[in-house]
Amino acid sequence: MQHIMTLCIGNICRSPLAQVLLARDLPDGKVWSAGLGALIGAPADPTSIQIAQEHQLDLGAHRAQQVTSVMCQQAELILVMEQAHKTRLEQLYPSVRGKVFRLGQFGQYDIADPYRQPREAFDTAYQGIAQGVADWLTRIKQLS
Repeated sequence: MQHIMTLCIGNICRSPLAQVLLARDLPDGKVWSAGLGALIGAPADPTSIQIAQEHQLDLGAHRAQQVTSVMCQQAELILVMEQAHKTRLEQLYPSVRGKVFRLGQFGQYDIADPYRQPREAFDTAYQGIAQGVADWLTRIKQLS
């Protein structure tokens, strides 16, 4: 699996963090992120940038982008933050069925949106993202 998209709503908090975590551990892959209601062109949320820096990750160049049909076609795997995102994406682009999964799939959890929440909400989201990425990396590497 070489083409992976991470997805949330605004593409400024959760999916960018998932993107850089996956990209770090899949250097030969193409990993990108998008949003269902992206704040197009916006940089990552300052708290997400700070958390990324604390984990030696860089979100400085990130700019939010809206999910498109082409992105969905290019992705071999689409990892979303919440079950509602999976449902909505499959409604918008029925062809994605079978390759859209929650990042927290193996732990059976959603990753709540920390946007405009206190730092603790971002820390909780990051912990869920990091665990989800670790769980998925094991499976991705088995399939590669």
